[in-house]
Amino acid sequence: MQDNELDLHGEMLLAEYQKKLPIYEELNRVISEKIKNEIKECGIEINVYESRVKGEKSLIGKLQRKGHKYQSMADITDIVGARIITYYNEDVDRIASIAEKLFIIDWENSVDKRKTHQRESFGYNSLHYICRIPPEFYYDSTLPELNEIPFELQMRTALQHVWSAIQHDIGYKTDVETPDEHHRNLSRLAGLLELADNEFSRIRNAIADYRRRATFLVENGQLAEAMLDGDTFHTYLNQDPFGELNRRIAGITAAELHETSLMPYLGVLKAFGLQTLADVDKLIKENEEDAYQLALFQIGSTDIDILASSIGIQNLCIVYTLKQGNGKKGVTDIFQAINGESPNNELMASIIMEQASRLSFMQNIK
Repeated sequence: MQDNELDLHGEMLLAEYQKKLPIYEELNRVISEKIKNEIKECGIEINVYESRVKGEKSLIGKLQRKGHKYQSMADITDIVGARIITYYNEDVDRIASIAEKLFIIDWENSVDKRKTHQRESFGYNSLHYICRIPPEFYYDSTLPELNEIPFELQMRTALQHVWSAIQHDIGYKTDVETPDEHHRNLSRLAGLLELADNEFSRIRNAIADYRRRATFLVENGQLAEAMLDGDTFHTYLNQDPFGELNRRIAGITAAELHETSLMPYLGVLKAFGLQTLADVDKLIKENEEDAYQLALFQIGSTDIDILASSIGIQNLCIVYTLKQGNGKKGVTDIFQAINGESPNNELMASIIMEQASRLSFMQNIK
């Protein structure tokens, strides 16, 4: 049989495909829209979503190989297909539950290849559902066939997908005789990738647990147990710990506070050697009056009407580093950390030193 030659039955199936092609394309559009919207609504981050209507050339090849198995196009379940590639194992199950909610699943023809575990099978561990759209979920009276056409939904992790693609690229088949050396090498690699897949999930869950505990500690005032890091500092900032000082400073000239991110100051606080949020809380309590006095000297004789919400923490850090005896260099380092490398940082530090030198807390610093 030549490349594009089909028997009579195959020609009939191909003609049916060509007639229904607009319906297949509409089905592909509908399922893609519904699945992607639901995934977004559930807040699931995915690596790739891809879908397609099987091309005519691909269909001809399939019909040449096993066209005798199909009575009609309805028996070919992958004319329309979608693949969802996730980052984590558990998200495959979450998306499967979405599919079960949205579609009618043909359980008899669906397969969870994760449960048919054989050597070198890692890349084939995807979940395959054969689905149809229920009329109560979506119905178009001009295209009633849309609810009768099956489609395939594949779900797998990114590592499983990469493994499968590499196997396909090198032409490896588990049912083909291959030297034991290659079997062993592929088995080891499959094991490593499966371990990596599981470890990514374990680490994500551990980080999520840590963040929940950090939030609990901060919200319940257990600051001494909350280590100073990006997660705890972000939660701490939600409690507006610098708000009272900011409002006092803004009140000097009745200025408006302009919200700006305070996260850049995390590096400054860690550079001070602070280890917990209790250390940050202590820094505020011990230095807020001097930070206010510094602001009073800075803007008291001006008519400034807008201040960044970083003014409080900035002055706290300046006062703290000066009390530690770090002088102009310490202030310059703060500006370098916040603003990046610039000759202006040293100039600003000089101005700050002139302003601070007249304040009472500086009189005891040698």
